[in-house]
Amino acid sequence: MSMASRQTTQSPAPHAADSHDMIRVHGARENNLKDVSIEIPKRRLTVFTGVSGSGKSSLVFNTIAAESQRMINETYSAFVQGFMPTLARPEVDVLDGLTTVITVDQQRLGSDPRSTVGTATDVHAMLRILFSRLGKPHIGPPSAYSFNTASVRASGAITVERGAKKTVKATFNRTGGMCTRCEGRGAVSDIDLTQLYDDSKSLSEGAFTIPGWKSDSFWTVRVYAESGFVDPDKPIRKYTKKEMQDFLHHEAVKVKVDGVNLTYEGLIPKIQKSFLSKDKEAMQPHIREFVERAVTFATCPECDGTRLSEGARSSKIDKISIADACAMEIRDLAEWVRGLDEPSVAPLLEALRQTLDSFVEIGLGYLSLDRPSGTLSGGEAQRVKMIRHLGSSLTDVTYVFDEPTIGLHPHDIQRMNNLLLRLRDKGNTVLVVEHKPQTIAIADHIVDLGPGAGTAGGTVCFEGTVEGLRATDTVTGRHLDDRAALKETMRTPTGALEIRDATAHNLQGVDVDIPLGVLAVVTGVAGSGKSSLVHGSIHADEGVVSIDQGAIRGSRRSNPATYTGLLDPIRKAFAKVNGVKPALFSANSEGACPTCNGVGVIYTDLAMMAGVATPCEDCEGKRFQAAVLEYRLGGRDISEVLAMSVTEAEEFFGAGEANTPAAHRILARLSDVGLGYLSLGQPLTTLSGGERQRLKLATHMGDKGGVYVLDEPTTGLHLADVEQLLGLLDRLVDSGKSVIVVEHHLAVMAHADWIIDLGPGAGHDGGRIVFEGTPAELVASPSTLTGEHLAAYVGA
Repeated sequence: MSMASRQTTQSPAPHAADSHDMIRVHGARENNLKDVSIEIPKRRLTVFTGVSGSGKSSLVFNTIAAESQRMINETYSAFVQGFMPTLARPEVDVLDGLTTVITVDQQRLGSDPRSTVGTATDVHAMLRILFSRLGKPHIGPPSAYSFNTASVRASGAITVERGAKKTVKATFNRTGGMCTRCEGRGAVSDIDLTQLYDDSKSLSEGAFTIPGWKSDSFWTVRVYAESGFVDPDKPIRKYTKKEMQDFLHHEAVKVKVDGVNLTYEGLIPKIQKSFLSKDKEAMQPHIREFVERAVTFATCPECDGTRLSEGARSSKIDKISIADACAMEIRDLAEWVRGLDEPSVAPLLEALRQTLDSFVEIGLGYLSLDRPSGTLSGGEAQRVKMIRHLGSSLTDVTYVFDEPTIGLHPHDIQRMNNLLLRLRDKGNTVLVVEHKPQTIAIADHIVDLGPGAGTAGGTVCFEGTVEGLRATDTVTGRHLDDRAALKETMRTPTGALEIRDATAHNLQGVDVDIPLGVLAVVTGVAGSGKSSLVHGSIHADEGVVSIDQGAIRGSRRSNPATYTGLLDPIRKAFAKVNGVKPALFSANSEGACPTCNGVGVIYTDLAMMAGVATPCEDCEGKRFQAAVLEYRLGGRDISEVLAMSVTEAEEFFGAGEANTPAAHRILARLSDVGLGYLSLGQPLTTLSGGERQRLKLATHMGDKGGVYVLDEPTTGLHLADVEQLLGLLDRLVDSGKSVIVVEHHLAVMAHADWIIDLGPGAGHDGGRIVFEGTPAELVASPSTLTGEHLAAYVGA
């Protein structure tokens, strides 16, 4: 045997580069993590499990993903870093073996009125180029097809400073595609002025009918009355044209009222800032009613909701305009693009085909490009973000997913699993935070956090395989094979909610009677028309409480106590016992520490480096003035009360000197929805998606409505928490309420009294009722996709 052949048969020594096959985390302390140390295998699919609030997101997103992003940002020059978000280093001792992280989270896509599925995925940009090249008649460059670009024309003299100065005449024009009437929004909003004031009265006679605007209010009514722009003693209907303009539309200016500098602006911009920019869900019921009365939205009559100018709509390819293309379902649009054969734009057509095919592959072929991005569910938004990564040539990167199966029917979960495995098989590390057993089952490696939530969590309970998890005594291990049994006895309906000829979105003239007094579940594959039926046909009025998946808006000053209205009775109780004003016990009002303005920390902006937040030295992070902390209720000051968990506070306000029934009722509702571990003063910005929806549910449980409409309340819930949710739904129904749930979770379907199944497919293949009846009837003859999966789930 030759020397050369002998050498090739010897196994080479392992290369030094191959030893870095683990992501090592040591001493992670972000949020509630308690010195967590783990090793995560690279180029494998690792699933992170644990109850809601156990620290999964803190470990995966706030530690691993955040540090990778921070280190990548540091490779850029200081000049470039100045334009990038600044990130602080996570609380962790060692992070080793990191690769570039691509985060695909549940954050809703921008809800800007001009943001659509097409603009969010760059498909609209490609279509604009396509129409600017092939559209007949030719109307201009790609900007001429953009509803975000207004047409601009200008002419005048310009001075050119080159050698001898020379003044020349110049004209400039840019063709945009924006509809001038709705400014590219597709809808026009109108504020009903009769709901704002009584024009037969003067300001001094109390003309305003806006909630909270009292005639002696220094900040609102008196600014208008004493501004000098209008006559406070003249009835509003007798104002001159100029007075009316100043009263309704004047831009913000400084005025003096009683020697104090205040801002005066027209009533309409003032209302838009005060009410319309805020989260409707967080408003008190009477203010929410006022906003719904005062503001109306209608489709723009000039562009018919397409957002585009007449010129943009007139240019066509094969009798299809860009507005028609954006209104098509994406799977139909993909077919249309496939039929175009034009060598001059071949690379563009190929890129467009690939992106549209990715939509179909990921199960979003039923969407249209003109769908506003703010109306997508959390699951849809996350899958839209995945699209740009599906055809990526990148390997050896770390993909981080936050519950990618949210909003997916069991039928669609297998498709999502295949996509995750495909990303892994390309040589990538895939980290998934997940609760669904179907996705946990495909993991190569599992990290289970817990054992509880909040301060009771933050430790690693298990690391290993799915079989190993099943054999352990952790909460996840015990519940992994849970199966909710079909109910033996069904409740008897007390009536029915009649829906006739429902045609919202893809619904095809649906007639259905939803039984009242029972737990009714509306189900079907993603895009089959469930939300259109429930939210489009059942309007939140006096008797209906509708809780959707809309994000909660709130700054770092907002917390569960302020959002639920709990802080009001607590402040009043403190004020009554101590004989002082309630405003002293608000960190956003008179009681705030003057040094940090009630935030508790001092933020130092360091330009392109991460800003530093240091606890306020005066209040030691307690947010209140020292004098306020002298006042006590039941032996505790206000900062100690806000540091309590919901469970502690429920006990504290339930008896003794601190007994406050109004506060106790709200705390009991927070416990009922499984949020007993949250602290009252925890910023809303730190809550997970599931926690926010349950907070919303707890807030509305005190409403007087008899019908509760819930949109996927199991979002973000651990298998153990789903059991608690079913108990809560039962209690609601047994107390005389009617509960209608839009849901994919098989445990909720099995527990229902009545099921309405929509389908059979998504988009224009859906929008019909394919089953109505009890879960037992659906399982007995599983003629639909839902029936097949439910039968397999209950072991029928």
